[in-house]
Amino acid sequence: MKKILVIQNKRIGDVLIASVIAQNMKTVYPNSQIDYLVYDFTVGVIENNPNIDNIIAVNEKELKQINNLKKLIGRVKKTKYDIIFDPYSKLQSRIICYFSGAAMRIGFQKRGKNPWFKFYTHTVPFLEEKTHNCGKAIEDRIHMFNSFFPLAEDKIDYEPHIVLTKTELQYDKLNKYNKPAIMLGILGSTPQKSMPYKYIVTLIDHITSTYDVNVLFNYSPHQKEDALSIYKQCTNKDSIIIDIYEDSIRGFITLMNKCELLVGNEGGIVHISKALNKPTFTIFSPYVLKEHWASFEDGKTHTSIHLLEEKPDLFSTDREERRKIEEDPSYMYKQLTPEMIIPKLDAFLKLHLKK
Repeated sequence: MKKILVIQNKRIGDVLIASVIAQNMKTVYPNSQIDYLVYDFTVGVIENNPNIDNIIAVNEKELKQINNLKKLIGRVKKTKYDIIFDPYSKLQSRIICYFSGAAMRIGFQKRGKNPWFKFYTHTVPFLEEKTHNCGKAIEDRIHMFNSFFPLAEDKIDYEPHIVLTKTELQYDKLNKYNKPAIMLGILGSTPQKSMPYKYIVTLIDHITSTYDVNVLFNYSPHQKEDALSIYKQCTNKDSIIIDIYEDSIRGFITLMNKCELLVGNEGGIVHISKALNKPTFTIFSPYVLKEHWASFEDGKTHTSIHLLEEKPDLFSTDREERRKIEEDPSYMYKQLTPEMIIPKLDAFLKLHLKK
């Protein structure tokens, strides 16, 4: 029996996207043991996944302590993995790979170069451009395993999956409402991924004035004060269900599964919604490369808006310029006005709310 480990110590969306490695490797080795090493706060997106046998959950802060890292390396080494995939490919995960004892350790080349120290036995370059509508981030991870364990195209599963339990499928907190419920990701996972608050309020007011719906807010627990501030500025408070909020990933998943669709800033909740087969309208932060993270977009079920589409001459996608924008995206975000967003948003909402 092959023992396989996938290391993805990063954020929610990254963990969910990288799960395509596990589910495709189960096709290659149906009887294998596939484990997934992730930060503890991301476990919710891979729970109950039949392609993942064990989840190794670690605390991000604790893992920065050398003694805890040594203990983790010892645990990995003791398991005697045959194959390790490291789509994270950062120093911490490279060290775990190197000392794991695994005969096959697979990682990404950084900007076309292999690290001088041989952390990996096998490396793959990032793709130059995407060729599939799953988006480049997913396609890179498909490329990572398919370079060494090739599957026929019709056997490859490009879509991350979220599996709900019977209890989660019976979630009933929205049952007392008789209007379609839509989820609004009002705040990004970081300030750099969040629109100006007055723009957010304008979009919420437009949706609640134009469509006969109830809206829910999604935000991180530590963003509650900001979310309430936005709520207080909204005109049509009767259309906002402010008292239903889930503060865990699994809680959000069960709630989102009962919603019609999602409108929100690019981030983990967008990837969760897509994995639940819910229509999504994504608002991209200016510094994010849309081709990397805009997965399965067809202009209907999944669509989005990016400032560069509206003002292509405003800035470039050069790495250094994107870094500068990420440090302070406020000016660029102000250029992506509600007036630009609403026509595309309306086309999306009319399509999915017409019934």
